[in-house]
Amino acid sequence: MEIAVTATKRLLFVCTGNYYRSRFAEAVFNHAAGPAGIPWRASSKGLAIHMVPQGRISIHTLQGLAERGISLHYTGEEREQLSEADLEAADLVIALKETEHRPMIEQQFSKWAGRIRYWHVSDIDSCQPPKALREIERLVHALIAEIGANRNAPS
Repeated sequence: MEIAVTATKRLLFVCTGNYYRSRFAEAVFNHAAGPAGIPWRASSKGLAIHMVPQGRISIHTLQGLAERGISLHYTGEEREQLSEADLEAADLVIALKETEHRPMIEQQFSKWAGRIRYWHVSDIDSCQPPKALREIERLVHALIAEIGANRNAPS
């Protein structure tokens, strides 16, 4: 059963193509945040969406979501290019792989490079999708627990 929570904060997942890892992270977060009582909503964007194959979403993401019973309505309809406005609108920005994405962010959005949280989830060229998706899922659930603990911490 889903619990409706009014989203008040924005989380942005960033990767290269907005095709595989960021879309999976977005869907897992949005699926889990409501039932956890977390008033956040995630979206995802890519730093270079032209660099990925044609198509809306990776087959690995589709399979990973299906295996977990997570609907596609928890992620965006299409791949989207990251903009300065996206960064400004987000309360938290997470790039999926520091060694891959920090240089791209430094080149495209230099003032943001130090404001982004970086995870260390490799792309398909160096990590099998089932392993990468399990790691993203673990990190997303840890993030939800962190947000929940911070929300309930005394000021």
